[in-house]
Amino acid sequence: MSEISTKVYAVLAREILDSRGDPTIETLVVLESGYRGVASVPAGTSLGKYESVELRDKDPKRYGGMGVLKAVAFVNGEIAAKLKGMEALNQGAIDKMLIDLDGTPDKHRLGANSILSVSLAVAAAAANARRLPLYQHINDLFQPFIATKMSRIPTPTFNVINGGKHGAGNLDFQEFHIVPASNKSYSEALEIGVAIYNSVKQILKYRNAVYSVGYEGGFAPNLFTNLDALEILAEGIKSSPYTFGVDVFFGLDLAANSFMHERGGYQIKDKPGTLTSPDFIRYLTELHKKYRLLILEDPLSEDDWEHWALLSKEIGHEVLVVGDDLLATNPDRLKRAIKEGVCSGILAKPNQIGSLSEFFAVIAIAKEAGIRTIVSHRSGETNDSFVADLAVGVQSDYVKFGAPARGERVAKYNRLLQIESEIIPKK
Repeated sequence: MSEISTKVYAVLAREILDSRGDPTIETLVVLESGYRGVASVPAGTSLGKYESVELRDKDPKRYGGMGVLKAVAFVNGEIAAKLKGMEALNQGAIDKMLIDLDGTPDKHRLGANSILSVSLAVAAAAANARRLPLYQHINDLFQPFIATKMSRIPTPTFNVINGGKHGAGNLDFQEFHIVPASNKSYSEALEIGVAIYNSVKQILKYRNAVYSVGYEGGFAPNLFTNLDALEILAEGIKSSPYTFGVDVFFGLDLAANSFMHERGGYQIKDKPGTLTSPDFIRYLTELHKKYRLLILEDPLSEDDWEHWALLSKEIGHEVLVVGDDLLATNPDRLKRAIKEGVCSGILAKPNQIGSLSEFFAVIAIAKEAGIRTIVSHRSGETNDSFVADLAVGVQSDYVKFGAPARGERVAKYNRLLQIESEIIPKK
């Protein structure tokens, strides 16, 4: 068999819809051999100000200004011209070309969505040309950053109740999670997540509460306080075959930026008035004592570095304190966080940084420092399951794909089931 060419022959982007009905970009990369890869880019609803910039058309007459025809045009024009003839197996060179072509620190010229769609599609095409599963190709690309053996499927953390910007607006905290114990196999963890998800649905129905779902497939009930949501989760676990603190734990994504008062301090329905950062840390400490949280994501605002460090000192030895908006999958912010001891985990989202190689670099920094990694979806998702292969390829500790419901979430969970059957030996 003659050697096949893995040079890029053509690039074609188009506008598609995400799970919220907003436009996003999908890119096809075709190699000279005919092998091809397709990737689409998700988008967030709750955006941190330190994320790379996604390019939107801002034409109010079309999709409420959310169109991505400018991003599509950049891929089909400038980027395609530069990419044609480049070696798809050299991911680093392609990503560097994309970053240099944009020429801005936050990718606002071409858009992180344009750049990432190409970066991911190139990796998918290269994996197909090598006739390897995508996760294996990703793992091979990741080795120069930090030697990593694929031996497990990351533990899923399920968003069962949606609040904040993802829900009905009556809960301050954005996500209420259940997290299966990490000693469970992935398929066991998925079964736990589905059982408790359905148990919570029955409880909401019994209480005549709303059980429609939010952006990420979790329920968006008409509850009155954040503690109400935690009590519903606790009740859901009790009425399932599983034991809290043994089989399953609680996680919270507060997305604290969203209830930060414009003059400082935090305002939540559970407490009267505005809480100072020290007051809010005391509240979170009491919350942990009562509910024994395993994961606490974005508990404070993205610029409150001093109090992040204080919170981590208070409960960081018991709780995984995770930075999302704080870190924005940014290497410089992560290095500062490590130096100042402000968190013990990072939520890693490819579209926050904008290319595969930069994402690898951030994960490697975290792993070298003993920071736990959670590879995450976004609220505006597509059916593309690339992020599932990515999480396995870099061996993240956890994955965050939303509830075990809605097609765009289930696509990722089902992909992990498939990967588990391929890499984990049958007992």
